[in-house]
Amino acid sequence: MPQDWIALASLVFVLGMKHGFDADHLATIDGLTRYNARSNPALARLCGVLFSLGHGTVVLAIALVVSTLAARWQTPEWVEVFGAVVSVAFLLALGAVNLSAVLRTPAALPVRTVGVKGRLFERLQHTAHPALIAAVGALFAFSFDTMSQAALFALTAAQYGGWEHAVTLGLLFMLGMLATDGINGLWISHLIRRADQTALVASRVMGLVVSGVSLLVAFFGIAKFVSPEIGAWSDGKELAFGFALVAIVFLSFVFAVRLTRRPVLA
Repeated sequence: MPQDWIALASLVFVLGMKHGFDADHLATIDGLTRYNARSNPALARLCGVLFSLGHGTVVLAIALVVSTLAARWQTPEWVEVFGAVVSVAFLLALGAVNLSAVLRTPAALPVRTVGVKGRLFERLQHTAHPALIAAVGALFAFSFDTMSQAALFALTAAQYGGWEHAVTLGLLFMLGMLATDGINGLWISHLIRRADQTALVASRVMGLVVSGVSLLVAFFGIAKFVSPEIGAWSDGKELAFGFALVAIVFLSFVFAVRLTRRPVLA
């Protein structure tokens, strides 16, 4: 993690944006939005925001707890290796299942993003109360990737002072995640209202992007693990990599949105 506070804060915000593009987030927000689209369209548009608020609340709690314990606890060295292996394994799985979803979905149907936890807790997506939607987001925060990231920047923030810095980073992470998850919820509700050919193409564009980015990051993680030279070259470039990934997904999202706005030719 960067030692400069501005760089650290910027990186945490970008990590939050990137975390919001997680396939499990996208798939669950997709399910929640679709479930509420007909009965309560206004709530459907807010599903991404509510999910992210619940998720971010747990992140803030973890950051606060870790920051208070930072002076009496050191992170074991095995956590980094274990976290890398878990992350690569999940990214490979998410990339593969989402690529399969794009290839197997009939041309007349939109592609739905697939997530691992989304499948395990599919019934939780059938809720129509704002507090319960936020609770689903909070439940999804109890995972290794979310908890380890929150703990990492909380430990890093401890060198700047007390718990206030850790909470600030937690808020920045939540804001980044809120931006991407909120936009995703709005976009899904828009796609549901416009079920034409361009919407079908747009869903495939985003499905391929989610799959491609997952596989790209996974293979890069493997390359860093097996090649010390690549690991050394990537040190200090975390913020640039984060911005690049967010830019790829965002530009793809803009392209997909433009497709949905094109008139359908007879």
